[in-house]
This record gives sequence, structure tokens and C-alpha cells, in this order.
Amino acid sequence: MKKIIIIAALALGFAVAASAQPRAIGGRLAYGIEASYQHTVRGADFVEANLGLFLFDAIDATATYNFMIAQPDWTSRGEWGFYAGPGASLGYGFNNSFHIAAVGQVGLEYTFWFPLQLSVDLRPQFGVAVHDGAHFYKGGLYGFVPTIGVRYRF
Repeated sequence: MKKIIIIAALALGFAVAASAQPRAIGGRLAYGIEASYQHTVRGADFVEANLGLFLFDAIDATATYNFMIAQPDWTSRGEWGFYAGPGASLGYGFNNSFHIAAVGQVGLEYTFWFPLQLSVDLRPQFGVAVHDGAHFYKGGLYGFVPTIGVRYRF
């Protein structure tokens, strides 16, 4: 009986800790369209996972770990945040190509006093594409195009 109570208490504690972490879900739009999920992991740092259409001719999955570099107090309502971090990307092109890349992301976000978050960021990818041989993944350079993100924060 003691073991069941201890296990139940631990499970409840983990559930409360996981639900206490701020999260955001939404989308990103620039050189493609992506579904986006953010999960705060430590302090203000967060993990971001994205899945979408890259240049509308490939499926791309990307994950980054972003460090919150600064949170300036520019407004009396809402929160600003400047973040950057590394990550990885995998993709499959509709022309039977495949790519794997290292990712660097840097961005600026604003979270309103109601649960809406807007962001703009750059996320270039440097890696290898395989289609009729291996070559430099040139599509990742589109990551230098600013991307707009809109998310519901909960």
C-alpha cells in the first residue's frame, strides 16, 4: 500500500511540474509554412519543435534549444524576449531527396498580456542533401529570410 501511495504522489508531482511549464502552440510563415510548439524547460529557456512544408516542396522537421538571452522591459504590459540557440533539421523532398542539417536560430518575441505570442526570427540550416549524390544543402540558406511566428501561449 505504501508503494502505491508513493508512486501516486510521484506521478502527481511530475504531472504538476510538467503542467506548470509555459508552452505555446501555433505556426510560422516565411519560406514555407510550419506548425510550431514551444515548451519552457529551465527558467526562460525553451525547446521549439516545428513540422511543415519547406518551400512547399519538402517536408521538414526541426528542433532547437533556445537560450533566452535578454528580456528587456520595453513596455509596461506584456513581455519581450531575445533568444538564440542550436538545433537540428531533417527533411524529405518530394523529388526523392533527403537532407540533414545543423540549425542556428536567433529571434525576438513579444508575449502579450493575453495568451498571444508574436515572434520574428532567422533560422539558417547548414548541412548535406542527398539526391543524385551528396551535396551542400542550399535550401537551408533560405533560413536567412525573416520568419513570422504566431502562437497561443498557455
